[in-house]
Amino acid sequence: MLRTSTRRRITSRLLALAVLPAVVLPALAGCSDPGASAAGTTPETTAARNGVVYNTSPEQNRIRAEKNAALAAKVPAAVGKDGKLTVATTAGSIPLSFHATDDKTPIGVELDLAQLVADKLGLELDVQVTSWENWPLKTQSGDFEAVFSNVGINAARVKLFDFSSYRAAYMGFEAKKTSSYSVNGADDISGLTVSVGSGTNQEKILLAWNKELEAKGKAPATLQYYSSDADTILALSSGRTDLNIAPYPSVTYRENTRDDLKVVGKVNAGWPSETLVAATTLKGNGLAPAITDALNSAIKDGSYGKVLDRWGLSEEALPESKTVTEATFGAAQTGAAK
Repeated sequence: MLRTSTRRRITSRLLALAVLPAVVLPALAGCSDPGASAAGTTPETTAARNGVVYNTSPEQNRIRAEKNAALAAKVPAAVGKDGKLTVATTAGSIPLSFHATDDKTPIGVELDLAQLVADKLGLELDVQVTSWENWPLKTQSGDFEAVFSNVGINAARVKLFDFSSYRAAYMGFEAKKTSSYSVNGADDISGLTVSVGSGTNQEKILLAWNKELEAKGKAPATLQYYSSDADTILALSSGRTDLNIAPYPSVTYRENTRDDLKVVGKVNAGWPSETLVAATTLKGNGLAPAITDALNSAIKDGSYGKVLDRWGLSEEALPESKTVTEATFGAAQTGAAK
């Protein structure tokens, strides 16, 4: 039998656990992916202040397209032989690509656009979730045929990959709503703690800004790295970091669905030049031109616009998709949308 003192300790712990959810769950619910809660306990739609109602359920009822025989004929034999388009995505950032309320189905604008491309090319979409660090190597090895995961075109990547542009590329700075930060350049992050993803275009921006600050004799920003969006936003909302820099669609989503965060700055992902978000394929394998043509077909028939509208990203629409390779990279930068 338990002694009286032991029973008292257990009772105290149970009472503490019973009270804990009322204290922490509101904070966790606001910073985790929709699929982070147990199945059936998370709302399957989110109404945002920008008027968009986000469907976060596994049943997406995606906008689909018909096979275009002429486009399908352009698919390289090595890609089309199994009848699938194997697409990698990181599934870590709403509304780009993330897990649905079942905590396993990848959804978001990236997958919707990949679906349109696969449909146009007459291929079955095979989505593979991977980490940001792994997609380059696995695309080079042939495990992935294309990457749809908010990949920005840059000088280092065009040495290894070809691209088919499909969205404007911006990064946003976000902070607590009670803050007075406004970020327009390097001087505005001096001495602050900023969270950023490793190996990303936004990290390149911050590293360049820190060099600029050091050259001026000013304190650089402290860069903080986290393993997930949930950890990143929890750190921001709790005051452990001052700012977070992330894809603009994600920071605006949080501004429109939360009460504690706001957007405090916007910068092109290719700073100091300009860049675009693009489907990423292995350099020289011939798939990029087929994807570009499929995207342009979707732009022309309106299905591309419907997908962006669905996720509140119509302002990032491009009038045309272009194939960008190492040889055409300079010209593509000049023509990138502001």
